[in-house]
Amino acid sequence: MIDSLKDKNNLIALVGASNNKNKYGNKILLDLLEKNYNVVPINDKEDYIAGLKTYSRVQDLPYHPSIINFVVPPEIGLSITKELVEEGYDHFWYQPGAESEDVSNMLTQENKDFIDDKCIMVVTRLSDNY
Repeated sequence: MIDSLKDKNNLIALVGASNNKNKYGNKILLDLLEKNYNVVPINDKEDYIAGLKTYSRVQDLPYHPSIINFVVPPEIGLSITKELVEEGYDHFWYQPGAESEDVSNMLTQENKDFIDDKCIMVVTRLSDNY
């Protein structure tokens, strides 16, 4: 999945995006935008974040994202992930603090592609390929 970051046109859905500049949902969104990634905010309480139209759910996007990045509490991530797995989504990334053993176990059983031990901001900074 990290290889999909090489193509900055691939869509990254950021679940937990925020207008609050103190939250990682805002920091990650702005960081990815600054690096010219195609990222869309997912938040059911905001209409726009950083000038971008916000979607309430990943399922509301016009097409499947290449990566669904989570920056929400683990219990919320688990609930959303269950829905997304049932609907055929495959590529999940959990920011530090959003990961959980329950999510990892479920995604392993469902044979889904996921990352739960790396920060997307760090990965995109460390590689010369991005």
